[in-house]
Amino acid sequence: MPAQRRHGGKMSTEANRREMPIFTRTFDFLTWLLPATNNFPRAHRHTFTQRLLAAAFDLRERLEEANLRSGAGRLERLVLADEALARVRLYLRLASQWGWMNAGQYEHVGKMVAEIGRLLGGWQKVTTSSGNSSSQEL
Repeated sequence: MPAQRRHGGKMSTEANRREMPIFTRTFDFLTWLLPATNNFPRAHRHTFTQRLLAAAFDLRERLEEANLRSGAGRLERLVLADEALARVRLYLRLASQWGWMNAGQYEHVGKMVAEIGRLLGGWQKVTTSSGNSSSQEL
């Protein structure tokens, strides 16, 4: 369900504005990742899998927080999102190395994460270079 906000006594939804592609891509990534981790060994679901999912959700949450801020506050959240993305990459690499994902799955998720990384890097660059306080179409 889209988030709703009050503006001048009227209700508007997030769907009324174009969503930035990075939010769509991270949503798609989380939607793919959660069921994929159900195939990881049961013995590691409460350790490794929990850390992977926490890093993935941290990434999305930091992006949401960045979108609500401007200037230095936004850049700080984008840096934290980048750190979470680095953890996600590490955990996915380990899961592949340990044989918990097949080559096709790893290639697919790798493309998703690479695109998120490009979008995040672009947002960081725009924020750094212009001190922009509005949402960027990335």
